[in-house]
Amino acid sequence: MIRINLLGQLRPKAARRPVDTGAAMPLVFVLAGVVFAALILVYVYHSYATQLATENTRIKQLQAQKTDLEAIKAQVKTFEDQKKTLQQRVDTIEKLQKDRTGGQELLDEVANTVSRAENLWLTSMSKRGSAVTFEGASASINSVANFITSLKRSGYFQKVEIKETKQDEKTAGIQTFTFTINAEIAPSGPAAAATPASASPGAAPAKKG
Repeated sequence: MIRINLLGQLRPKAARRPVDTGAAMPLVFVLAGVVFAALILVYVYHSYATQLATENTRIKQLQAQKTDLEAIKAQVKTFEDQKKTLQQRVDTIEKLQKDRTGGQELLDEVANTVSRAENLWLTSMSKRGSAVTFEGASASINSVANFITSLKRSGYFQKVEIKETKQDEKTAGIQTFTFTINAEIAPSGPAAAATPASASPGAAPAKKG
């Protein structure tokens, strides 16, 4: 059915319902709280990450310093060991000179022989008649063998025999061998030691050219 407005007035429009914003406010506060908490977490994480990086750098620096200190400590220990070795040699020579266990020729010959042996030192020497016993230490077996060879070639000693040699386990980190050597003074020890091997009778002179 068609309706006609005879009054000629416009029909009032229906009023819009007001939007209820009260229900949306808690959601806004929740979102704002979440964003604020996220910002705090990011700040805290960044702070801890920066602090962790700083501590890692400091740890690396301390480790490098520790390595340097260990190297210096090893060098100092080496110098102390060398000093101890030299002091033992000096003490042995002084003891030999003080005790006067043999003649001056014997002391001189032993001192010369020991000085020619590398990384070897005597700790004691005893003499009974013509028998002499040497006790000492060395850094290698080859040094002991060279010392025995020097004693034999000196012409002052005969029947040079090694009684005992073993590795000293008391010196940690350093290879050291202790030894005991028996020898006898040759009847013509001083004369034989003073006579060079090339001057033996019947030796043919070296040819020139």
